[in-house]
Parts: sequence; C-alpha cells; structure tokens
Amino acid sequence: MKIAENTFKAAIEAGRQQVGLWSSLSSGLAADILSTAGFDWVLVDMEHSPNDLFSVMHQLQVYAASGTHAVVRPPWNEPVMVKRLLDLGAFSLLFPMVQNAEEAAAAVAACRYPPRGIRGVSLNHRGNRYGAARDDYLERGEASIAVLVQIESRAAMNELEDIAGTDGVTGVFFGPADLSADFGHMGNPAHPEVVAAIREGTATLRGLGKPSGILVPDAEAGRFWLQEGMAFVAAGTDQALLAGSARSLRAALPET
Repeated sequence: MKIAENTFKAAIEAGRQQVGLWSSLSSGLAADILSTAGFDWVLVDMEHSPNDLFSVMHQLQVYAASGTHAVVRPPWNEPVMVKRLLDLGAFSLLFPMVQNAEEAAAAVAACRYPPRGIRGVSLNHRGNRYGAARDDYLERGEASIAVLVQIESRAAMNELEDIAGTDGVTGVFFGPADLSADFGHMGNPAHPEVVAAIREGTATLRGLGKPSGILVPDAEAGRFWLQEGMAFVAAGTDQALLAGSARSLRAALPET
C-alpha cells in the first residue's frame, strides 16, 4: 500500500493557487459539512480553539474522504505534539509564531526522522495506514509533509528571507492579527501599514520562489491576496460564518 499524495503541497509548489477556510469549531460534523463546500484546503486550528488529538483525528478522517486537504496548526512549535499529529496522519502543518531561521529549522526537524531530524519513530500508526504503507511512508513520507511557518511579528518580518530559505520549509504564512498588534494597530489587520508590510513580504517570497499564504475575513480580501500572488489563502472562518449567519437571521425576525 502507498500513502496518498499531498495534493496541497504539490499544488502550491507548482504555482496552483489554493483557496481555503479556517476551522475552529473542533467538530467532525462541522468538518463533514465543510468538506462539501469545495474548498481546496481547510485549516484545523489547535492554537486558538479547543481541538484535541481525538477531534483532530476525526476531522482528518472526514477530509481524507473528500477533495479538501486538511492543514493542522499545532498549539506551538513543539516536537511532542508535532510527532503525535504526524502519527495521526496529518501531512501539512502550520507552525505558529516562527521568529527566525533557527525556529523554522526546529519545525522541520520535528517532522523528520533521525538522522535528519528528531521525530520519534513508530512503525504502526494512522499516518502509515497502521503499518500497511510502512515502507512507502518511510521512503516518501518526509517529502510528502508540508512544513508551513507563520510570520506574526516585526522581528520575524525582518528575518523573512532566512526563514523562507530554511531547508525543508514548504511555505510561509502571514498572520495579520498578530502582525497588526505588533505594528501598533491592534484589531485592525487591514491597516495600510500592515497591508504594505505583507505585500512587501509577499513580493520577497515570490522572488525567492517560495509559496505564501494568509488568513483573511472575507472573499473580497481573499481575491485581493490571490491577485497579489499568494499561493494559499483562507478566506474566512467557520466560527465567524456561523456566528454571523445566526445573528443575521435573528436580526431579520421580529423582536419578542
């Protein structure tokens, strides 16, 4: 048996843009619904949501049966959690708050078996189909894993080229919420200074041939960053969609 191709990684490395959605609802049922919407990828978030390993596994199972690729954001750039997510069958990870090339290299090392990395070795887990695809996983697994690193501060922006150039980094993701806070514009990720900085960073990455991505609140902003040349854009969150739709519905009904 062979492991499935990481279609998301193949697409962004080939320059095919991928449109996605952010998911924080921590629910296999929500994932089942989202998997019917036609997104290329969905970010399953563990940093700012109550997702645990079991809820992530259920969502990975759902997305594996659909045309939507699941990218998982661990709570932190920490090798024990990374090891467990990879064993669960995650093939794309987004590492939060990567500040420099050393931290990027640590993220890569957590995704590689010795001697190239520090990932603990298990020969029977969901990622290698419980041993049925063990040999193929050991041969091709490392190359199939997408390591995405998140830029969320001025300091990281200043280290962008070195971070992007780190061996094993697949792509770079800009975090507008944290960047806007560090730029002194808390709660305003669309501030012109923040947008200008991300545009400059996107151009830098394009020149390096490194895919870039971002999370934005709506389709208009998504189109903007796709036109700017970003490779993978999440244009909204499931949590905000549910909250917004529920509030709009209630507002349209009579007061009681």
